Amino acid sequence: MALNLQDVYAKSLALEPLTFDEVYLLYAEAPLAELAMQADTLRRQLVDDANVVTWQIDRNVNTTNVCQSGCLFCNFHCKPHQTERHYITTIEEYCQKIERMLELGGDQLLLQGGMHPKLGIEFYEGLFRELKQRYPQVRLHALGAPEVAHIARISGLTTRQTLERLVAAGLDSLPGAGAEILVDRVRRYISPAKPSVEQWCQVMHEAHEMNLPTSATMMYGHVETIAERIEHLLRIRDLQAAVPKGNYGFIAFIPWIFRSDGTQLEQRGFHTRLSPLEYIRIIAVSRLVLNNIRNIQASWLTVGKQTAQIALHSGANDMGSIMIEENVVRSAGANNSFDAEGIQRAIKEAGFEPRLRDQLYRYR
Repeated sequence: MALNLQDVYAKSLALEPLTFDEVYLLYAEAPLAELAMQADTLRRQLVDDANVVTWQIDRNVNTTNVCQSGCLFCNFHCKPHQTERHYITTIEEYCQKIERMLELGGDQLLLQGGMHPKLGIEFYEGLFRELKQRYPQVRLHALGAPEVAHIARISGLTTRQTLERLVAAGLDSLPGAGAEILVDRVRRYISPAKPSVEQWCQVMHEAHEMNLPTSATMMYGHVETIAERIEHLLRIRDLQAAVPKGNYGFIAFIPWIFRSDGTQLEQRGFHTRLSPLEYIRIIAVSRLVLNNIRNIQASWLTVGKQTAQIALHSGANDMGSIMIEENVVRSAGANNSFDAEGIQRAIKEAGFEPRLRDQLYRYR
C-alpha cells in the first residue's frame, strides 16, 4: 500500500514510531509549510506552555585544546605533538570564568575539550570535585559520549564505571556532543579516531539507565546523505524508547549545520551551504520523528536569528543558551551572538513568551 503523508502525520501525532520509509517521505515530499504546521501541532501537544519558548544562561569552557580524534570539521583542537599550542585550563581560570557567569545570572558550566591522551579519570574526578566544592550551586554539564569512552579506555575502566565515578565526583548531566551523524561510514571519514556509533549509543544508554540527564545532537551538511540523516534520527528515537520508565533520557535534541571555514573538510571540497528552508525542514522532521523527546532546540548560533525564529513555529520550543563562551563552532565561521536581552527580544518578536530555564528545562 502506498504511503500517504496524512497517515504519517497522524501516526506521529499519535506518538507512534515512524518507519524509515515514512520519514523519508516526510523529508523528500512533504510541502514545507504543511510539514512545519504539523510539527508545530505536535510541539503544542508535547510542551506544557504552548506560548512559551525557553532559553538559558550558561558558559562553555574548554578543559583542553589537545585532542587525538582528528576531526576534519574542527579548527579548535591541536594534536598532542603540537606542544607550542597546548593548554589545560587552570582552576584559577575556571574561577574567573564562573564568577563572570554568575554575575550574568548563569547556573551551568558546559565543560568540553578533547580526547587528551594523558587526562584520565583521576584528572576529571579532581576537577569536578574542586569545582563543586567551590561552586556547589553550579551544574556541571560536561564531556560527551566520545570523551567518556576515551577516558574509560585510557583509565582501564568500563564506560559504566567511568560514568559512575564522574557522577560521584559532581557530573550533573551529559551533553550530546560527538554525535555528528550516527553512521559509521560518515564517522570514519570526518572523525576517524572517535568512538564508533555503537560506543556512542552504549554510553548514552548507560547514562539513561543511571538516570543521568542527557541531550542529543546532529551536525548535518557535510558528507552525509539524506538517508543517513534519517538513520541518525531513528537511532536517537530508538535510544529514547529504551530509557527506563521514569528516567530522564534525552531531555532535548539540537541539530545544527556544519560550519566549514578553514576546516580540513573545506579543503576537501565540503563547504557550508546554509539553506534556511532546509534547516526548517530538519527541525520539523526532527519533531515528528522524535515524538518521544519533549524539547527541540533552535540553533541560533549556526543559522542566525531569523531562521531560528521561524524554527520556533516549525517544531522547536527552545532557543538554547546565550553561550557566554563558545570556541569550536565559532572557530569555523559561526559568528552569531546574543546577550540575555537580545535572546528574549528575539523570542518575543517571534510571538512567544521567553522563560529562563535550567538544564532540566525547569523555569528559573
